[in-house]
Amino acid sequence: MSGGASAYYVSPAGDDGWSGGLPEPNAARTDGPFATVARAQAAMRAERRDRVLLRGGTYRLEAPLVFGPEDGGAPAVYAAYPGETPVLDGGRRLEGWRETSLEGGRRAWVCDVPEAADGRWAFRQLWTNGERRRRPRLPKSGLYRMAGVPGMSFDDELFEGTDTFEFAPGHIDAEWRNLRDVEVVVPHFWTDEHMPIAAVDAAARTVRSSRRSIFVLKDDYVPRCADYYVENVFEALTEPGEWYLDRPAGKVYYVPHPEETLDGFEAIAPVAHQLLVLAGDPDAGRLVEGLTFEGLAFRHTEASLPPGGGERFGRPGIDFAAAPQAAIHVPGVVSLTGARDCVFLRCEIAHVGWYGLEIGDGCAGIRVVGCALRDLGAGGVKVGGSDASGPVARRCGGHTLTDNALSGGGRVFHSATGILLAHAFDNEVSHNLIEDFFYTGISTGWVWGYGENVSKNNRIEYNRIRDLGQGLLSDMGGVYVLGVQPGTVVRGNVISDIEKKNYGGWGVYHDEGSAHVLVEDNICYRTSSQGFHQHYGRENTVRNNIFAFCGEGQAALTRGETAHTSFTLLRNIFVSDGQPMYAVRKDRPKSFLSDLNMFWDVSGRTVVAASFRYADARFLVDDETDLAAWQAATGNDLASVVADPRFADAAAGDFRLLPDSPALRLGFRPIDAERAGPRGGRRDG
Repeated sequence: MSGGASAYYVSPAGDDGWSGGLPEPNAARTDGPFATVARAQAAMRAERRDRVLLRGGTYRLEAPLVFGPEDGGAPAVYAAYPGETPVLDGGRRLEGWRETSLEGGRRAWVCDVPEAADGRWAFRQLWTNGERRRRPRLPKSGLYRMAGVPGMSFDDELFEGTDTFEFAPGHIDAEWRNLRDVEVVVPHFWTDEHMPIAAVDAAARTVRSSRRSIFVLKDDYVPRCADYYVENVFEALTEPGEWYLDRPAGKVYYVPHPEETLDGFEAIAPVAHQLLVLAGDPDAGRLVEGLTFEGLAFRHTEASLPPGGGERFGRPGIDFAAAPQAAIHVPGVVSLTGARDCVFLRCEIAHVGWYGLEIGDGCAGIRVVGCALRDLGAGGVKVGGSDASGPVARRCGGHTLTDNALSGGGRVFHSATGILLAHAFDNEVSHNLIEDFFYTGISTGWVWGYGENVSKNNRIEYNRIRDLGQGLLSDMGGVYVLGVQPGTVVRGNVISDIEKKNYGGWGVYHDEGSAHVLVEDNICYRTSSQGFHQHYGRENTVRNNIFAFCGEGQAALTRGETAHTSFTLLRNIFVSDGQPMYAVRKDRPKSFLSDLNMFWDVSGRTVVAASFRYADARFLVDDETDLAAWQAATGNDLASVVADPRFADAAAGDFRLLPDSPALRLGFRPIDAERAGPRGGRRDG
């Protein structure tokens, strides 16, 4: 990058009284760079230059930088000075740590936070020496189960939430310190409820929360009460890496790891919730345009649960404990409204409490390229504007999300997704790495059923998606599709290692009303349910994919509909180890077409189709059918074969076809798995 008069400079060693025209202070220290980005922003408004270059170091923010339409127009770049990393940091370092001991002689450190005692500062996250630390919780691993829910029937509708439940003896103690700071977290269905304790009746063993659950407090569709854990329990502060803020006392306690010493110890607590806001006015046509942010790091923000939610369900004024799905109510640390043709290039968003980046109402042409998003309280990138009934000016589309690495998500809001395209269209989501989340990898669409949908023409291509679910939630997919989406393509993705709680750990998941979607050239393996699953939908095409070693069959249809073809399976390779190839409902129509597929079971027993059902979260099959019987019963797969596809090493996840593979004679096109994930050149510049 060139400097000179074309740039302003910002440095932690700068001064907002200087000109900002020099990259470092002059010898007399009478001129040099600005000290803050806000001062450089004001200078850009007064006298536009090509770019603002930020020197390496930390820039503390207690409120987000806000860019409006007056900051855009002519292209402007806010970028890292070459070879350096500027950090926009929403945290504050805690000082004055000293040794103390807890009950029973447990070793701990403590520091004073007087702003907490007088109500000026409270936080629910802490990082020490660059690592996220956990508030003390019970049980230490696994989950408790509610003993009962007053007035609940297991036949209640999904949205019959409550604020009260019963607990088993020993699970909750009315005498815990700062009881109203304890939070009950309920991971069930496909969401997580966050229910701060308001009161405990020890005699009745009931808990009442200050927030109402959005879902009935049961465990998915299994006839038992919901599981939960309790967090921020001072009496549970026992394990290294745990910490506790005693707000009334104004003290923070930390249990150090054996290798940690007070010398050089760094603890960061968040102050800001957001770090950067692009605030246009799409209704008035006043947009934030042409801004580029390059090489910047955004770190350390708070994770408070947003208030409200009741208005979505006709109950204004009620604070719900969760969103119905994907933690969609959680905002972004970097948030865009009414922004157009803005770019985030090689940026980092890390150690944050909410979604990393939100591209919202009225945004168009946003590019997010080569960025790293990690250690996220919620998800990675959330995209969406108005729905089909909303203002056209608030529609959201035409974005490019490529070559990004997203990891370690859902650390607070477990049901958040890696990338969420809600009401969004004409987007490219390609060559990303998405790993280590508790729910879905990429989600597209936000209309349940066949209603009008602005989501269309979304290309989800060549992403590497892995290590999702981890047994905490249900009803998820590596790629989750919802509603009618003509032109949407799911292509070339490699998806693996998805672990459900009770049901629904799928590779590619077509949920309610998914229609007119093309799924091709994907590799889905080691998922706890099927590689491909469709709840219900119409006229989807699934071709030239590999589905292998999935725990409950390789492909499934839950609800067939006789009025149309649900989907067509063509030239796919299905590899099993004792599971059926197709799992279908015994009592529902088999309304799909299939042919020219290859089936192979490494156990030596090939079941092409079987009826399935769930009993207490157990997947059960009956009516197992071989290829000949399946052909005779359905007329499907007349040109399909049972044969070893001859992979290089399928057990090790190497699905390259050997030159003599019989799949080639069926017209199967080899899939290059190496194309999936970030391209080094794009991420490295």
